[in-house]
Amino acid sequence: MHQYYIVYKPFQVLSQFSPLGGKATLKDFFPLPADVYPIGRLDFDSEGLLILTNDRRLNHRLLDPAFAHEREYWVQVEGAISPDALRQLETGVTINIDGRPYTTRPAKAKPITPTVPDRNPPIRYRAQIPSCWISLILKEGKNHQVRKMTARTGFPTLRLIRYRIERVTIEGLQPGEMREIRMEDITLPY
Repeated sequence: MHQYYIVYKPFQVLSQFSPLGGKATLKDFFPLPADVYPIGRLDFDSEGLLILTNDRRLNHRLLDPAFAHEREYWVQVEGAISPDALRQLETGVTINIDGRPYTTRPAKAKPITPTVPDRNPPIRYRAQIPSCWISLILKEGKNHQVRKMTARTGFPTLRLIRYRIERVTIEGLQPGEMREIRMEDITLPY
């Protein structure tokens, strides 16, 4: 029987169950059956939505680039992001992937004022340098893509939260919390 869960991966937790270098892993937070694994990854320094399942078909649908689907990130960037930088994010920027230049697909980017849980440890406060939040919606998922994109536009990422994958969100979850869902809750484009 297939099982489906969503979790809010905390900051500085590996997106895996097996230990590595003394770092916290999903196993430290979520007691799940041995055949349930995360679909995809979030960096150690990123937080937010992970879908976990033992359904190999869903794993394939979410990881294969042929099945493009929306992923929404809430990104706190250093500085007051400019309209020009938002346009660059939307039209595509050239970043480095595996040592080669790669131009990102069109995205959606806009300023937001989200309510987010405190992070432990918190972002370093610097009175002379403002920060702001943006929503960045992608249909691709390259390694460190969001951080590379915002840095390329001159607004480095300070905090990164994956808020949504298609219709599934972390709404109502706090870091380290989990909720079981049904396959019907995960709507993907065909």
